[in-house]
Amino acid sequence: MPQPLQKSRARLSDSPYIFDVSGAASFEQLVIENSFHKPVLVDFWAEWCAPCKALMPLLAKITEGYRGELLLAKVNCDLEQEIVQRFGIQSLPTVVLFKDGKPLDGFTGAQPESAIRALLQPHVAEPPAVAADPMESAQALFNEGHFAEAEALLKTLLSEDSEHAGGLILYARCLAERGELGEAETVLNAVKGDAHKQALAAARAQLTFLRQTSELPEPALLKSRLALNEQDDEAAYQLAIHQLARQQYEPALDALLKLFMRNRDYADGLPHKTLLQVFDLLGNTHPLVTQYRRKLYQAIY
Repeated sequence: MPQPLQKSRARLSDSPYIFDVSGAASFEQLVIENSFHKPVLVDFWAEWCAPCKALMPLLAKITEGYRGELLLAKVNCDLEQEIVQRFGIQSLPTVVLFKDGKPLDGFTGAQPESAIRALLQPHVAEPPAVAADPMESAQALFNEGHFAEAEALLKTLLSEDSEHAGGLILYARCLAERGELGEAETVLNAVKGDAHKQALAAARAQLTFLRQTSELPEPALLKSRLALNEQDDEAAYQLAIHQLARQQYEPALDALLKLFMRNRDYADGLPHKTLLQVFDLLGNTHPLVTQYRRKLYQAIY
């Protein structure tokens, strides 16, 4: 959608990669001289040109994305007639790519982003890769089941900031995944503050469920029992605990709810107690909590 020109110009002027040309001397310096160092995209526009206004934010977005590998110069054709005549600009918007002091390529009229990027791709270097946030990288590795790689990243992170709460919690979960439950508990005890209260509670609950699974039959055996007898309450509950330990919350909640509906008194109301424990673990805003709390209410009443 076209944006008001004043807003676009104000926003563009804040960027170190985007500037307005004012006069022939300015064009020589900002476009011609700069183009010997980095490609310069020149946008010829006018106040009265609606397609120009629509194109402005797109060119700005593309330029910002190159993070300094591309510059954008804006020429107001109503004010810069000398430059317009020099390059024979006849229709607006006209966009020209300059490199090594000369016009190299360009287009007229509003173009889709894909077409503009295709024009730039052979001439503009890709920006340097942004260093990945180690915490985000570790979390992604953990989510994909690459626990050893995540743990290695977290050790580096914690060597630089030993009180990084998020790092400590995820590191404890890595330890838990390889069975170091005592060490994981020690790491969780080192977490300070309430900023990661929910994540800390989730990690502690995972340790609780993991400790329980150490005394339970293997999931494969429990599944075999349930295949033979769907009403095997003990197997259903124990399999749900395995699922909770692996943070497979939805199948675990579903199994616990079905067990509660089938046998409320199983193990002195244990399915109900465990459901409430998982609700506390996930927090009231979690969509699964909203869904299964409602189902539990309907089952009770």
